[in-house]
Order: sequence, then C-alpha cells, then structure tokens
Amino acid sequence: MSMIALLGAIELGLLFALVAQGVYLSFRVLQFPDLTVDGSFPLGAAVAATAIISGIDPYLATLLAIFAGALAGLVTGWLNVRLQILHLLASILVMIALYSINLRVMGRPNIPLLGETTVFTPLEAFEADGLPSYMLLPVVLLVLAVVVKFFFDRFLSSEIGLAMRATGANPRMAEAQGINTGRMILLGMAISNGFVAFAGALFAQSQGAADVTLGVGVIVIGLASVIGGEALISPRTVFRATLACIVGSLLYRLAVAAALNADFVGLKAQDLNLVTAILVVLAMVAPRTRNPFRASATGGANRGKGK
Repeated sequence: MSMIALLGAIELGLLFALVAQGVYLSFRVLQFPDLTVDGSFPLGAAVAATAIISGIDPYLATLLAIFAGALAGLVTGWLNVRLQILHLLASILVMIALYSINLRVMGRPNIPLLGETTVFTPLEAFEADGLPSYMLLPVVLLVLAVVVKFFFDRFLSSEIGLAMRATGANPRMAEAQGINTGRMILLGMAISNGFVAFAGALFAQSQGAADVTLGVGVIVIGLASVIGGEALISPRTVFRATLACIVGSLLYRLAVAAALNADFVGLKAQDLNLVTAILVVLAMVAPRTRNPFRASATGGANRGKGK
C-alpha cells in the first residue's frame, strides 16, 4: 500500500468516526435501530455543497448541513414517539424520503466542488512550504475527532446524557424517575443524525463532490466501526466506548484499503461491499472467539457446583 493510499484510508477513517459516534448514540445508547443515516449522510453533503456553490461561507454551509441532518433525525424520532410507528420502519421511511429530498436540494444527481472554497481550502496555503494537503488533512481530522469525542463524552456524562442513557437502558424505570423518554429519543436522534450529516458535509468538501448515492452502505460502515471497535476496546465506560468508535472506524478503513490494494487477493473497487460484509461478520464473531477455553471452563465449574 502506498503512502497516499494509507493517508487516504486514515482520512476516511477519521471522517467516518463521526458516523460511528452517531450510530453508537442511536444503536447503543438509545437502543434505536436507525437507518436514517443512509439518507442523512448524503443530505449533509447535498446541503453543504449546494450552499457553497451558492456563495455561502463554507463554515456556515457545514453548520446548515448539521441542522439539516438533525432535522431528519428529529422526523424519524417524531414518527416513532408521536405516531407510534415502529422505530425501524420509521427510519426506513425517512431514509427513502431523503433520497428525493436530496435530489431536490441539489437539483441534480451530483455537485462538483472543484475550485470552490471549502473548510479545507486554508490547508492549501501550506503546500507552498512543502507540506502537501493530503498529509496535513489527516492531522486536522484527528484533532477534530478528538475535540468532538471530548464534547460527546461530556454530554453523555451530563444530566441530560445520563437521562438519555437511562432511556435506552430501561425506558420504564426512566419514566418512573420522571424522565420524559419521548423527548430524550427526539434529542438523541437529532444529535445522532447531526453527527452523520456533519461527516457527510466534510466528506463532500474533502472529496470535491456531493452525490445523491453517497449514503449507500453508510449504516453498515457505522455498525462495522462500532462493533469492530468494541471487539478491541471493551466499552465499559463512555470514554472507552467513544474511543472504540474512532479506533474501529480507522481499523475498518485500513482493513478495506489493505484488502483492495493487496494484489494477491485480487479484489477490485466493486468488491467494496463484499469486503464490508466480511469485516462486519468478523467483528461480530471476534468477541465470542477471543477466549475459546472460556465456555469449557465455565461449563466445568457449573458441573462442579452441581455435584
């Protein structure tokens, strides 16, 4: 694997770490299977790209993308909480609707951003000093991922964050303690999809284009990152859980890049979804095969107690 491919994989891994943290909030904290992310990711890219080519400041355009993603998550939560639609079905309905909305926002299937001013344009000034932007971009994204993780940890440890975690862990008990679980779901879904739309906006600006098909398989990538990270780092605390999201996203992208760049394997770009599926299966099976002697030892102990 070349240095450019390695840095590109790290760049994408840090970008999708935002997606992984959004997926962690919905799937792990709220226990809400949310497929909206397949629509909110390209929504963030579409809103940011459309705003940028319209002359809006790229930082403001990125902020608008975050609000758009949060609104999409809010709609999913509203369908579930207020209309009592099954959470999985509610997210699928919003995801399908967002495909048409994204086309409406962009006005066409894709928007190129080459030559446009983006949030990453200031990095080009360092190229005059001999530091290419493709080497500096992963560093900037790493700092961003750490900052987002810090504030996310603080939020989950706050009173509202604890109420949200209680809502996902035991809704009935949370309601008995006076927590409005409906509001917690709405807030959590908004934050989750805001993360995903933020990643989509940054992805479009770093890759130089926004496309209506960007969201295909994003939920699988997010789940692979969360599950893979948890297989390596036990999510016993909030700090470890969010760290697992970042590490899992990086390892996922590095594994994909290694598989696609390994000539002896013979994989091509069109095999990306196949590689993703295999990695998800391995990530889900790995925790159960970490200690092959654990089951037999436990069984022997139980038999000894029975005697």
